[in-house]
This record gives sequence, C-alpha cells and structure tokens, in this order.
Amino acid sequence: MTVWPPLPPMHTGLRGRCPRCGQGHIFQGFLTIRAACEVCDLDYSFAEPADGPAFFVMTFACVPSVLLAVWLEVQFQPAWWLHLLISLPVILITCIPPLRPLKGWLVSSQNYHKAEEGKWDRSPPHG
Repeated sequence: MTVWPPLPPMHTGLRGRCPRCGQGHIFQGFLTIRAACEVCDLDYSFAEPADGPAFFVMTFACVPSVLLAVWLEVQFQPAWWLHLLISLPVILITCIPPLRPLKGWLVSSQNYHKAEEGKWDRSPPHG
C-alpha cells in the first residue's frame, strides 16, 4: 500500500489535479468530475461540492460585474449594443473561468480535510 503525503488543496485543486497524488486529473471535460484518478486510482465518489463554486463566483464576480453594467447604464446610458461589447464580455470573463479552479479547490479540500456527510453522535454524553 502506497503512503501519499498530504498535498495542499490550493496546490492541487486550483490546477485540477488529483488531491492524493497531484498527478492525475479531477475533471473530465470542463466541470464534470471523473470517476477516479487515472494515476493513483483515487475514487472521486466523495467529491460533492454542490453549488459551492457557483455561489462563490456569483458572490465575488457576478455581483460586481452586474453592478458595473448598472453603473454604466445609469451614468452614461449607452446604446444596447455598447452593453453587448462592454458588459457582456466582462460578466462572462469574470464568471465562467473561475468555476473550474474553485470546484477543484473544493474537491481537494474535501479530500484533504476528510469531509463527509454529517452523522448523529449516538455515544453517551461525557460528564
């Protein structure tokens, strides 16, 4: 059995690499998580970032981008086609590219911290 040193999620996840070996890939396609690592065979069934990446992107990228578009409209009242040339690219550039690194970071963090579904503690209270 191989012993794998813990790899920091910022190092592996942001690059889309396997959280255990750092060599394999997490993703198959843009945001689809593979079934397992092709190098160390780590089963990725534990990986469930849910809506975390989308929440972070909407909070820290989409909201400021939309506020920029609203500010442009209120301040300058440009034609609709100017919004297509300025606002739309800004929104797309700030919202789509961060999804993959954030999802990779969340998957790697789940593995690093051994996160799992919550369970009831049925042990007797200490006291």
